[in-house]
Amino acid sequence: MATMDFLINSITTLLVTTDPPGLAPIFLGMTAGMSTSQRRQVALRGVIIAFFILAFFAIAGASVLTQLGISMGAFRVAGGLLLFWIAFEMIFEKRQQRHENTKEVALTKDQIHDLAAFPLGIPLIAGPGAISATILLSGSLDGPLQKAGLVTVIAFCLAVMLAALMVAERLDRFLGMTGRAILTRLLGVLLAALSVQFVIDGVKSAFS
Repeated sequence: MATMDFLINSITTLLVTTDPPGLAPIFLGMTAGMSTSQRRQVALRGVIIAFFILAFFAIAGASVLTQLGISMGAFRVAGGLLLFWIAFEMIFEKRQQRHENTKEVALTKDQIHDLAAFPLGIPLIAGPGAISATILLSGSLDGPLQKAGLVTVIAFCLAVMLAALMVAERLDRFLGMTGRAILTRLLGVLLAALSVQFVIDGVKSAFS
């Protein structure tokens, strides 16, 4: 019973902190102008990168941050500032030139890989909330077998994330250019608010 309770609790916690339904439209706005194949590459690579990051923290636990002298509050502040930069680009359409020239100039593999790593893989999927949740869950486990079970739970939750990102791709077909522009700006504002909240939480955590 205790094992089943932990399984349900860990799945629920990780799904809430990674937030697949909430991240799907943000992913859509970030990848505006990409082809179907390019968007799938970004989604798949981003999820894989996030999996290895969360799996690492599931195995290593809080000892990594402690040994490096990094607090979770500092991590939240750094992640929030980086997210705010992405939100700024979304609101003021700094990627508009890429959006308009996609049909003539293909994105390079490096650009696709960079976007998958940051900001999708980290800090959007494997963000401060998901990492801290993983560390907390790992801290209540004893043996390597139990931690392997937590890694399996992480894989399941990120499979749900990947499915949500694939659905976001279909939504793009119905929005059109005007719909994408409106959605990108709206989600940029929401992402900016989220990034500021990360910074506030990090400052509170640092001084508490």
